Amino acid sequence: MIRAVIVMNTQGKPRITKFYEYQSVEKQQELIRDIYGVLCSRAENVSNFIEADGIFGPDTKLVYKHYATLYFVFVFDSSENELGILDLIQVFVETLDKCFKNVCELDIIFNFNKLHTVLDEIIMGGQVVETNSNDVIKAVQEILKLERSSESTSLVAKATGRQVR
Repeated sequence: MIRAVIVMNTQGKPRITKFYEYQSVEKQQELIRDIYGVLCSRAENVSNFIEADGIFGPDTKLVYKHYATLYFVFVFDSSENELGILDLIQVFVETLDKCFKNVCELDIIFNFNKLHTVLDEIIMGGQVVETNSNDVIKAVQEILKLERSSESTSLVAKATGRQVR
């Protein structure tokens, strides 16, 4: 099971955090600081796989990928495959690249709702549900279309003074 997905910049500021097991806000912040401490102390030429027992408890691993100014970090237990998770990070980034035409940190900051929608289409409740980036993009576009339709219906109702059911 995937326990957490964290995207942080190279200064350690979290840009997305999604924990699939309850953690208090204070504990989440502590975990993010610990993860950043591990990531920034690692050399460039070492493995992207880390045993995270000391951070998240027993039977926990961490896989990360560094793209430009962002770290994409997935925390998971032994029921998941490390190479599969590394591939999942690639799918996530590839999907974001398609959504934002070469995703950057500002895209993540200003479009966090879309980003969470993409993540929710790939992972739900800590389980991987979709790995095809084209299918994820189609689903995200449909969701955004429905949201825009709902917003426009709401605006028309407000303008005409009618209630929307």
